[in-house]
Formats: sequence, C-alpha cells, structure tokens
Amino acid sequence: MTTARRTLRRSPRRRDRRGRGLRGLLYPTTTPAARTRAEKFDALVLEALEPIELRWGSELTDLDLAVDDVPEVERTSPDEVAWAAGTLADAGVPLAQLVPAGVDPDGLPSRARIVVYRRPLEARAKGGADLADLLHEVLVEQVAEYLNIEPDAVDGGAE
Repeated sequence: MTTARRTLRRSPRRRDRRGRGLRGLLYPTTTPAARTRAEKFDALVLEALEPIELRWGSELTDLDLAVDDVPEVERTSPDEVAWAAGTLADAGVPLAQLVPAGVDPDGLPSRARIVVYRRPLEARAKGGADLADLLHEVLVEQVAEYLNIEPDAVDGGAE
C-alpha cells in the first residue's frame, strides 16, 4: 500500500530557498545581448570579409575561413617556437594563418583555409571598431598571400 508520504519522497522537490525565483535566461535568445563573444566575433569576421569577397569572390571559391580561439602550440620550449609558413604574427603571437590545400591526417584532400585566432585579436583591439579594422587588415594580408599578390591590390587602395 502506497502512502502519501512515500509518494512525496519519490518526487523531486524544488525549492526557492532565498526568494530569488527560478533561474533562467536573462535575455531572449533572439536579442543581440544574448550572443556570446565568439558569436559576435564570428559576425565581425564575416563582416570584415564581405568587401574582399565582393571584389575577389571568383578567386576565393576554393578558400575556406575558420575561427579558432587560440593557436595550437607544440610542446617545446618558448625559445624554440617557430610558426608555419603563412602565419601572420604580432610580437611572436599568431593572429591568423593561411593553411594551404593539401592532404589531412586521414589522407583526404583538404582545401586551403584562413584560420583567424579570436583571443589574440581581441587582446590587441581597444574596442569594437578597432577589432573590425584589425580583422579587415588581417584578412587582407591573408587573402593577398593566398592570391600571391600585394595587400594593396586586395584592398583596392581603400583606407
């Protein structure tokens, strides 16, 4: 025979111990305030790439774009760290890297891609507009290296 007391013990009891109410989202997910730093950075990268794509879209069809938080570093001493060719660095810290087309570790063909590193770029920018300008400069440099032309030609002399 089941008693009321036994039934109450089985069901999880939710308490609002300090009168703060149930915890949940502060903002609806559709508002800009709910976006994470990474999502905002991704949007800035796409915005910075847009004028370059408008001008060089047909040449960039085989180029991918990726965003990583930080660059991967092999476990060596700090004095021995050497970045791969195609790496754009500031004071020894990579901001972006052009990875050429080739074969991945599984033996499958891979496309060329630009990898932009979020945390080093955010650390160097003083604000949103500064970050957008820095992203544009970095992408211009990397696209110029991919196309094997001067950065001024990629940007169209606009500054």
